[in-house]
Amino acid sequence: MSPRVRNDPAQYDLLTDEWWQPHGEFAALHWLARARAGLIPDPPCPGAPLLDVACGAGLMQPYLTGRLSGWAHTGIDISLLSLRQAREHGVRVLAADATRLPFADASFSCVVAGECLEHLPDLPRAAQEICRVLAPGGTLVIDTLNDTLLCRIALIRLAEYAPGGPPRGIHDPDLLVSPDVLTGLLAGHGVRLGRPIGLRPAIGQYLAWLLRRRNDVTMLPTGSSALVYQAVGTKDAA
Repeated sequence: MSPRVRNDPAQYDLLTDEWWQPHGEFAALHWLARARAGLIPDPPCPGAPLLDVACGAGLMQPYLTGRLSGWAHTGIDISLLSLRQAREHGVRVLAADATRLPFADASFSCVVAGECLEHLPDLPRAAQEICRVLAPGGTLVIDTLNDTLLCRIALIRLAEYAPGGPPRGIHDPDLLVSPDVLTGLLAGHGVRLGRPIGLRPAIGQYLAWLLRRRNDVTMLPTGSSALVYQAVGTKDAA
């Protein structure tokens, strides 16, 4: 079998059967989706529009319940097979690239970009588009991989061979995202990003997941943002 080309989007179609498997290759994306949803504010009104950038198979939809149930969840992705599954799980979907969002300015009260920024060869353009479609006063929620040597070693070189780690070849280390760089890009388009918070799996739960005694793992905040980090931004009011 030929080795996978790093960051090749076609991998998501090859792995399409893994999306909703609790012990599959995308298991950690479920854990991160729950952590991401915890940062989403209450909708400002029933049916308020929320954009899920690179939504994949719609893993965040199950967490838009309770106080978050008023959001109207729209997801974009370039993988048609992934979008088909997202639609089946209740997401309004469109096939689109993060660098060319097919929406009018200020269309969304909240934009979520989870575990996707580190896959984008043109991060400045994507940042511009995300900020463009976010309404004044709206909220941006992100999580991504930090551009550090530790991240390259721990989450790419090592974790790709560990249960619950990312699929082999899914990340290109040259595309990892520095919080300082991202903060500067967003600020240039009127979005102020808050302090990044690191994330790690709850160790006891992870061990139980390895033993198949549970199907999910809680992601906990940690003092270091050198690996995976999340942050919340706000667009300046008009």
